[in-house]
Amino acid sequence: MAPVVLETDAREPLSTGTTGHSRAAYRVSVTTHQQHEGGTRSQEYRLVRTSLRGLRQDLFHDPFAYRVLPPRHTDGPFVRRLPGRLRSDAQHLPHAVVGAIAFITFVVGTFSGDLPGGDAPALLTGILCALPVLATLVRPIGAFWLSLAVTPLVALINGSGWDWPWIPGAFVCHLTVLIVVALRTRPRTAVWMWVLTCGYAFLSDVFFGGSYYYTNSGPMMVTSAFALLVVCLWHIRQTARKEVTAQQTVTAQERSRRTLLEERTTIARELHDVVAHHMSVVAIQAEAAPYRVENPPEELERAFATIRENAVAALTELRRVLGVVRAEDYEAPDAPQPTLADLDALLANVREAGLAVDKAVTGAVRELPPGVELSAYRIVQEALSNSLRHAPGATARVEVSYVLGGLGLRVVNTAVPPNTLVKTSPGAGHGITGMRERVSMLNGEMTAGPTDDGGYEVAVFLPVTVQTEGEA
Repeated sequence: MAPVVLETDAREPLSTGTTGHSRAAYRVSVTTHQQHEGGTRSQEYRLVRTSLRGLRQDLFHDPFAYRVLPPRHTDGPFVRRLPGRLRSDAQHLPHAVVGAIAFITFVVGTFSGDLPGGDAPALLTGILCALPVLATLVRPIGAFWLSLAVTPLVALINGSGWDWPWIPGAFVCHLTVLIVVALRTRPRTAVWMWVLTCGYAFLSDVFFGGSYYYTNSGPMMVTSAFALLVVCLWHIRQTARKEVTAQQTVTAQERSRRTLLEERTTIARELHDVVAHHMSVVAIQAEAAPYRVENPPEELERAFATIRENAVAALTELRRVLGVVRAEDYEAPDAPQPTLADLDALLANVREAGLAVDKAVTGAVRELPPGVELSAYRIVQEALSNSLRHAPGATARVEVSYVLGGLGLRVVNTAVPPNTLVKTSPGAGHGITGMRERVSMLNGEMTAGPTDDGGYEVAVFLPVTVQTEGEA
């Protein structure tokens, strides 16, 4: 390609202080030069040049490169059902198929007719026809060129006959090579191989076909065209399937990430409301405390004033930092967030919705940190909601265990009765994700899965640090 010469206005050099007139002249000169280049390089020329570049890249660039046919994947819908030994051997099925076709080609090439000279030329013809087929296992592009070279050679060995330019063995050989190489490469390579095969058939018929009664170039072109069309359609389908699979994977990952972020946002909102409520109570009580004592000492008043100032400052900072997680249409609740003390009301609502649920509490009931109380309530709420959606007609049980190191929760439902008329509602698994996120936030542990009797169980442990009198 000729170098592009950028011309500027000769009356004024292009520099930092270039005027608008000079810049306009520069743009006009560049545009004129680009139009001139476009006129000498037409769209047809660029198309032909691109096509020839593809031909050179596909069939002429290192054509005899060593590329072994990889083993077949054993995770297909049919292969995975085979026993272990057969499944292991199935990965070499493509190699066995190519080897079987090579043997068939050898037989057809050897016994395709009465060759002059006896058995030696017949055996040589069979070997030459089978060799390109075997070469597709290790050097696919080289196998195509080898097949084109073998075709006139075995035709000369065969002598004057009824088939030109492909004797039966060469016909099977070249057709097999086209299909196998097209399967191992891409549709563009298949098109170029077919075009070169057409060119060879045309030249053979024009220059050497006059002494033969029959030319099989037409059957070869039609048969190979349909075969390569099927292979190209298969390639397009496989490419589309891979793209769809990749897109589905990315979509699933983005959906999971979005779900996780939404759940974290919800948790942050709730904790913001809980902490803001308690900090507001601290500030109000610190302001009202001096008025409850008659003639309070000055030091006590200053201490309560400091407590109130710190509470107000912390509340302001908390609202500034955590307030960004609120949606535009989010409204703060008028009442504090629910705790385990509100479980009875929750169970009553669930029973009205049609789920028979029992509650069992073990251990000494005590007040837990607000975050633990809220998370425990939400986990029980989500687990019971899952039971309503996925196990209609079943019964559930909620167990709350107050232990020394924290809080244990267990929500289990029985299997769906076989005679139930209510259909289960499909879910996206966001509820389990939300529960795990809450448990992880509190450094707890959680297990969720089916039970032996066909039900489902969610078990959670939320640790709670026990403060001693000195630490308090």
